[in-house]
Amino acid sequence: MENLAAYLNDGVEALVRQALRSTLKNPKQSAFVVRYVAAAKKAAARRLSAENAGLHVPPFLIASIASQCNLFCSGCYARAGGHIGEAACASQLTDAQWSDIFAQAQTLGISFILLAGGEPMMRPGVLEAAGDYPDIVFPVFTNGTLLDETAVRLFDRQRNLVPVLSIEGDRTETDARRGAGVYDQLERAMTRLSQKGVLFGASITVTKENLARVTDPAYIDGLHSRGCKTVIFVEYVPVDGTATHTAPDSADRADLAARQDALRAQFDTMIFVAFPGDEEQFGGCLAAGRGFFHINPTGEAEPCPFSPFSDTNLKTTSLKQALASPLFRMLDVGGFLQGEHLGGCTLAAREDEIRALMASGSSNAAVS
Repeated sequence: MENLAAYLNDGVEALVRQALRSTLKNPKQSAFVVRYVAAAKKAAARRLSAENAGLHVPPFLIASIASQCNLFCSGCYARAGGHIGEAACASQLTDAQWSDIFAQAQTLGISFILLAGGEPMMRPGVLEAAGDYPDIVFPVFTNGTLLDETAVRLFDRQRNLVPVLSIEGDRTETDARRGAGVYDQLERAMTRLSQKGVLFGASITVTKENLARVTDPAYIDGLHSRGCKTVIFVEYVPVDGTATHTAPDSADRADLAARQDALRAQFDTMIFVAFPGDEEQFGGCLAAGRGFFHINPTGEAEPCPFSPFSDTNLKTTSLKQALASPLFRMLDVGGFLQGEHLGGCTLAAREDEIRALMASGSSNAAVS
């Protein structure tokens, strides 16, 4: 794992350098990033120290902080799996429990925690708590419909919170998936954020059908002109196995990587990231604690958002102990994180195998 740890640390440093470059004309944001550079170096040192002591600490976490959402997007894996609804789940983690997890993460040297849901803007208390940990950057993946003036003031005040707005392409594509009028709400949210000088990004689900359109320089220029500084391309994962023909394959991922390189050269003040990206350079999928893991709204530690299996709950287990999850270990040594896959998760297509693995090798594991 030592080479992987060094590679991930280098990746974090590259992201931080690019973030500084993208905020040079934004004094308030740039001041935060300058401070964060020092914090990120200290966090990397803590991760390497842990690695030398036999504990692999990933630089990233994904935290689904909300069990509710105000939209009904087609193809939503979380709603299809019954993990979110219109109302909050009674057993979801409290604001204080999330704050404690963030504190543990900062001590371990975790540099980024991606906040998702459901809709994370429906948990303002958790967002306020996240703002209290400036050594961690919290990208907040939001549908953008709740980014009113109050929410924008929060992002303006707590610069370690970075809103990332989900968009599917143009108005027709976005509204077709997310609902009529959502694109217009996203445009208004971008305007509010830009007027305040708040660094924000866009999250774009990539399929075989839209890959060329959403990586077209003209489309990216449209986002850039609205103030967007970060674009995260998220590979589509079929929610029920019936739309695998739309999921990117290895050739599509190679095409996406090449297009990103061209975009980085043309838009040198923007950050471009693909999730999960080319995993071959990492020796396989980065889930299950290799590069990140997922915490669901009720505290279950899962390999990734698309693989809802767990043997550890953060309500009763420390974050450090969760990194030693027997399930994560079995997935790694058992070769489950290797091989070709469709869409953004190596594990999604191996659900039956993981169920069998859990039944035979980890009696405490359960479907989250």
